[in-house]
Amino acid sequence: MADQTESPRSYLIFITIMSKRRTWVCLFIAVYAILVSSSWNLLRSVLNWYKLQYTSSNSDYSPSRLPAVYASVVLGAMFGAMSMVASMTVAVPAVMVIWISMVVLLAFFGKSRRVLVVEGRKITREVVGFVFKVLLKEGNVVTAFCAVLAYFLLIRRDFDSY
Repeated sequence: MADQTESPRSYLIFITIMSKRRTWVCLFIAVYAILVSSSWNLLRSVLNWYKLQYTSSNSDYSPSRLPAVYASVVLGAMFGAMSMVASMTVAVPAVMVIWISMVVLLAFFGKSRRVLVVEGRKITREVVGFVFKVLLKEGNVVTAFCAVLAYFLLIRRDFDSY
């Protein structure tokens, strides 16, 4: 009997915690941190490649900006893709709640099962398409921002070494 009274209480605590915006922000940051830590070797290899290119072009006394451009684009693409994956982990549960709510509302309006299936497929297509467009747009913004930031940081580091 003690289990029955504690189950709803723990469920209410879980729902209260998950309904907070900061919980979703923390989940996003946690997933992003896991992605960054798992791709750390790739990040280090890009930076090591850039360092190798910079030191080899520095011996000619005419350092090229192309390795910095290439490295910044690769870094920007990596961080953009990681932000899209991290955003997707937060967006998928939200999309499922929206989809379930819409199907339940259609059922309450007296739609038949066959119509519910057809409308559910339409809603799924629309919601997934909208979420994909938003994720792609935000991923591109993050990619561009990270690429520009990485370029200027790499160039500044180059000028500081002279």
